[in-house]
Amino acid sequence: MSDLDTVLDDAVAANDVPFLVAMSGSSSSITWSGAAGERSPGASATVDTVFRLFSMTKAIGSTAAMILIDRGMLSMDTPVIEVIPEFAGIRLLEGFDTDGAPLLRAPGRQVTVRHLATHTSGFVYEFWNTDMPKYLAATGHPTILSGLKASLSYPLLFEPGERWDYGIGIDWLGQIVEAIDGRRVDTFCREEIFGPLGMVDSDFEPSERLAPRLAAVKIRGEDGSFADFSIAPPPNPEVYGMGHHIYSTAPDYMRFLRMLLNKGQLDGNRVLSEAAVAAMLANQIGDLRVGKLVSIAPALTADAEFYPGVPKTHSFGFVRVEEDVPGRCSAGSQIWAGVLNMHYWLDPARDVAAVIMTQSLPFVEPRFMQVYERYERAVYAGM
Repeated sequence: MSDLDTVLDDAVAANDVPFLVAMSGSSSSITWSGAAGERSPGASATVDTVFRLFSMTKAIGSTAAMILIDRGMLSMDTPVIEVIPEFAGIRLLEGFDTDGAPLLRAPGRQVTVRHLATHTSGFVYEFWNTDMPKYLAATGHPTILSGLKASLSYPLLFEPGERWDYGIGIDWLGQIVEAIDGRRVDTFCREEIFGPLGMVDSDFEPSERLAPRLAAVKIRGEDGSFADFSIAPPPNPEVYGMGHHIYSTAPDYMRFLRMLLNKGQLDGNRVLSEAAVAAMLANQIGDLRVGKLVSIAPALTADAEFYPGVPKTHSFGFVRVEEDVPGRCSAGSQIWAGVLNMHYWLDPARDVAAVIMTQSLPFVEPRFMQVYERYERAVYAGM
């Protein structure tokens, strides 16, 4: 048994996670895979377990937009309003009056494709910000997880380009792909990404092929034990949100990450040019830095800060680590996650990519993050 197997087994035995599936690889191959625990009652976790990716979908949505940029059909600096005229109705939330009604105005700058992809647009999720849930409650505006087209019209909370904060930008990016290409974004991803990369277990709905392997979701209670919890993207929505609406497996997601390690192609099938991958992985926010996300919904998410103290920027689709982390990833590594404690990193300098995946809440709880660090260190120690 490898040290990596031990990390997974010990984490499940200690009740740090309900189950785990993990995999590591390089540009040329998968180097290790493992699983531990039960993905659902009576069913052991296996490497081909199916997961709700949630925000791991964002990297795929950003890739879809980069494919159009690569083809000269779009630019990072294209204003959203030029592609989607109704975006002109988006307003900036300045606060609330004495009766609790939102105070809105037109933003002073235009939101661009780059802003959407890098979380510098002004859109902010309601889980790490006090104004957004207040706005949703005051207006009855649907959450982005509703799948309704109207849910896209969150207000901005700051001027585009002013700072980094995490929100629904990639969902709008998916709408831009649809508007320019003409195909619905799920069809675009199947034909332009999943098909060429051989991601046979990735889809926008849990099909008959995927459903039997779909893992259960667990949430940790106050007593430390896990209980069943129901959360999933809405089936057959009005809009497929490219910030959260894909089901997939560890082997499929590794094929996606290995395509990026291979500078845009895998097994002879090219998805992006080398120049496009270089642009996609470069710092796209200049002197801005990715900060800590402070939770206002502790049952669902802890405060989120990866590699505390290490400067981080944002590329076209990923948080980008700007300094080597001793014993862990290198400068230039690309990272992110999904809310059910689905995590990955891509380290071009060391030619390594890896995933560690479960389906549990709260997101980034300290017990899980300690497992993630042990796993990451074991991956590098074994190289």
